[in-house]
Amino acid sequence: MGERKGQNKYYPPDYDPKKGGLNKFRGTHALRERARKIHLGIIIIRFEMPYNIWCDGCKNHIGMGVRYNAEKTKVGMYYTTPIYKFRMKCHLCDNHFEIQTDPGNLDYVILSGARRQENRWDPLQNEQVVPETKEVQKRLFDDAMYKLEHQAKDVKAAADAKPVLQKLVERNQSVWDDSYVANCRLRAEFRQQKKEIKGQQEADRQLLAKSSLDIALLPESEQDRDMAALMKLQTRSAKERESEQRLELLMRPALPGATTTTFGGLKRQKALNTQLQLQDLGIKRKQTEATPVVERPVSLVGDYAGSSSEDSSPDPNTND
Repeated sequence: MGERKGQNKYYPPDYDPKKGGLNKFRGTHALRERARKIHLGIIIIRFEMPYNIWCDGCKNHIGMGVRYNAEKTKVGMYYTTPIYKFRMKCHLCDNHFEIQTDPGNLDYVILSGARRQENRWDPLQNEQVVPETKEVQKRLFDDAMYKLEHQAKDVKAAADAKPVLQKLVERNQSVWDDSYVANCRLRAEFRQQKKEIKGQQEADRQLLAKSSLDIALLPESEQDRDMAALMKLQTRSAKERESEQRLELLMRPALPGATTTTFGGLKRQKALNTQLQLQDLGIKRKQTEATPVVERPVSLVGDYAGSSSEDSSPDPNTND
C-alpha cells in the first residue's frame, strides 16, 4: 500500500510545478479532514483513553483503551516539553470531556466532563518491586550506615518471599514442565550411571584378576576407605616367624588338664635362654629294661636343623 501511495498520484493537466506540490496546488492540507481546524491550532487525532473514567453526562463507565477522535491543542510548556489538551465527545451521550497531559508527574489530568475511577494503591503494600526515588538513591550513595540498613531490609524481604515463590514454582511446575526436556535429562542421567557402573565393573575385574580371586566384590564405602587408610602392611622375616612359633609352642600346655603358661618381659627372655630339663616340662620318657634312660638337657630354643646319632635308638644286638 505504501508503494502505491507514493506512485499513484494524479496530476491534473493544469498542474504547474512552480506552485509546489499537489497539496499546495489544490490548496489542501496533507492531513485532509483532520486538519480542518489547523488555522485555530487544532488537529484531529485518534486518542486512546489512558485509564478508566466515569462520564458526567450519562454517568456511564468508559474503560481504559477506548479510542476517540479528539481535538489536540497545545496549551503550554513544561520546561522543554509541550503540554497538550485533548477534547472529545462521549460515544454514549452528547457530553464532551477534556483531558490534559501532565509531564511533571508522567500522567494525564481530567479538566472537565468526566471523573477518574480511582484504583490506586501503594506498591510497597502490594509487595511490588518499585524503583528507588532520587532522594533514596542519593542517601544510599552518601550514607554508608543507611546503605547497610537498606541491604539488611532487602535480605529480610528476600528471605520472607522465598517460601511464597517456592510454592508458586511448585504449583506451576505442571504448566512449565516440558516432557521432552525431562526425558532428555533422565536419559542423560541414565547414561552417566551406566558409564560409572561399567567403569566400576572393569576395575573390579582387574582387581580380581590381579589377586587370582573369584568372589563377588561389594561396592566401596567411605568407611572402607577410612579403614584402609589406617591399616599398614607389615612384613615379618622368617626368623621372626620361627621365634613366634617357638613361643606359641612354649605357651601351649603339655597336658590336657594343665593351664596355659604365660610369660612376659624378662620372664619370657629368661625362659627362651634357659636350658630346661624334661622333668621341668612334665615330660617323662618311657623306660625299658634293656636300655637305660639317659636324660639330656633340652633347650627351649632348640636347634631343629641338625640331629646327631646319639638320639637314635641303640642297636638291639648290642650286649650289655
